[in-house]
Amino acid sequence: MKYRYAEMIWNETRDAAAAGRVAVLPVATHEDHGPHLPVDTDVVLCHGICERAVARIPEEAVLAPPVTHGYSPHHMDFHGTLTITWDTFIRYVKDVCCSLAHHGFKRILIVNGHGSNTSPLDLAARLTVLEYEGQILCASVNHWDIRRAKTVGNELRDSDYGGTSHAGEYETSLYLALKPELVEMDKAVDERSPLSPSFRTDLLAGTHPEGSGARLIPYWSQQTGSGVMGDATKATKEKGEKFLAAATEGLVELIRELKNQPILPRRDQH
Repeated sequence: MKYRYAEMIWNETRDAAAAGRVAVLPVATHEDHGPHLPVDTDVVLCHGICERAVARIPEEAVLAPPVTHGYSPHHMDFHGTLTITWDTFIRYVKDVCCSLAHHGFKRILIVNGHGSNTSPLDLAARLTVLEYEGQILCASVNHWDIRRAKTVGNELRDSDYGGTSHAGEYETSLYLALKPELVEMDKAVDERSPLSPSFRTDLLAGTHPEGSGARLIPYWSQQTGSGVMGDATKATKEKGEKFLAAATEGLVELIRELKNQPILPRRDQH
């Protein structure tokens, strides 16, 4: 059974929507990932996880063509970064989701691979639901926030807090599992966030245990000289394969959870 939306003939996309399959939309960006990883890291990781998950359950989901450019203006001090303005980005992703909804997909899952896409994608998902007046479900998730990915990731990691942030142990290991020939591990570094606990983050661990869940994103060059925010030296292909398996299995679970989520009726109280 075909599961890649782009490879389907138009009537096959119609039938996929009619069958109630979930449309999975990978979204990422191109930006610096330290001296050891390519600028397509977010795209490769996000699309790789989505590809593997949907391939396991083709009768339940379809893989929409990825959105490969995102919101990264704070990374522009580093060569290689491509960014889209926030409002254009939100409208673009919403238009893709609304196109899917127009063709009959009732459940859409945006899977994000870049931290600063999080807020815009939350809005894109919400606006899609509003556009269709609650007749569809559109959700968004960061791939590192998938339950199984976080659980297994925190069990396997060797770095302490902050080590699995941008281009650190987690992302580097995943890239080693997917495209090891493009990783230059001899250039990997351990560089951490200089921010105070309330503004520090770790992809797998979340907010710092001694801080509040506040958000502060200065220009990336104000926080790191290498572009890395984590411990890339702890990455291995073996860990990456386990991280990848956990994220894939977790995404399958989430897709099924969304597929089984009923679309409840509105109750207009006017």
